[in-house]
Amino acid sequence: MLTLKPKQIKKDKLLEQGVNLLLEKGYHAAGLKEILDTVRIPKGSFYSYFNSKEQFAAEAVSHYIEPFIQRLTTHLQNPGADGLSALKTYYSELIAEVEQTGFKGGCLLGNLMGEIGDTSPLCQKALLDAVERYSNLQKTALERGQQQGKVRLDRSAKSMANLMLNSWQGALLRMKVEQSVDPLQAVCRDLLDDYFKARVNI
Repeated sequence: MLTLKPKQIKKDKLLEQGVNLLLEKGYHAAGLKEILDTVRIPKGSFYSYFNSKEQFAAEAVSHYIEPFIQRLTTHLQNPGADGLSALKTYYSELIAEVEQTGFKGGCLLGNLMGEIGDTSPLCQKALLDAVERYSNLQKTALERGQQQGKVRLDRSAKSMANLMLNSWQGALLRMKVEQSVDPLQAVCRDLLDDYFKARVNI
């Protein structure tokens, strides 16, 4: 078992608190002092972990997406689930969790794309990398679904993965305004339960 060094543990805690604060307040309103006070690290020590607030946000993006990658990977490793079913189960879990947390936060990727996606090259690269990893994993799920006869073949898995990602991000924004999971459920229903499915010829 890999044992993390104390410095890495503190850095992970900083990133975890950073993700929470960025979700709650956004990049510009998030203060480093709040994060450092929570983790009990002196302000001067921040720069032994990160060169700047911008680098901190970029690494927070990578830290944020990792659990989503791991969770979806776990669903895809389930031998009893086809690729499309794995995606449906994964998104059903996300919807349930969003409802439990009171529709707060949304997605850090979408939030930062709107706030600093075109003004911070460092964060822009981190966002693009995270989106690519996430989209590619969903593409893999859809490709598997195509091979299993569950997903339509007249659209590429890549285009469908991008459609899912784009639709989900838009639905998250509507969810925050409407305080309802209805937009998220509609995306899953229209895409995973309908548009992506292979048609059975009778």
